[in-house]
Amino acid sequence: MRVLIVEDDPILADGLAVGLRFHGVCAEVVGSCADGRHALAAGAFDAIVLDLMLPDGSGLDLLESLRAAGERRPILLLTALDETRDRIAGLDRGADDYLGKPFDLDELAARLRAIVRRGEGRAAATIAAAGLVLDPGSHGVSRGGVPLDVTRREFAILRALAERPGIIRSRAELEERLYGWQEDVESNAIEVHVHNLRQKLGRGLIETVRGLGYRLRQAP
Repeated sequence: MRVLIVEDDPILADGLAVGLRFHGVCAEVVGSCADGRHALAAGAFDAIVLDLMLPDGSGLDLLESLRAAGERRPILLLTALDETRDRIAGLDRGADDYLGKPFDLDELAARLRAIVRRGEGRAAATIAAAGLVLDPGSHGVSRGGVPLDVTRREFAILRALAERPGIIRSRAELEERLYGWQEDVESNAIEVHVHNLRQKLGRGLIETVRGLGYRLRQAP
């Protein structure tokens, strides 16, 4: 999962980005409404975490304008304004969820999983595809009921493929799911992760489409 955090407190924002990585979330951070708009226009994100009090405007106004422009990605408001009237205003203006500060990081991660799941039209907490069952909460993977040992980044690749079996994911798409803006990415990083997954899953499950990317084989 890749999330954009719009938060002007650099200590909190960095703490969120680091903490969410332990939950398998690749988080990018910006500190203003303007930077948030630029990031959303330039990058692929599964969800947005939005503060309400930003240096160049109101997060509520940004939320409303994004929805008016057709922005459909899930948005979670994360703010110190946590009275009932604040929560109602945020939800009525287009937020998918609302969490007051201070908060529990585990709860934030769970709420992000929930709004992304609803945005994808999934009712179940797990993702089932091609004989695999993936649990985004625990990063667990099983095949035929047998647990498989995968790393955090291997899970992220497998999830991206399992969300849409049969659809090709380019290397650039997969890199966006795994690595942040500030991280160096080796040229063959995705190939190495896919190779390791094939060692664990069998070679026929993840297909290479030459020149385009990878896809998860659809069950016959």
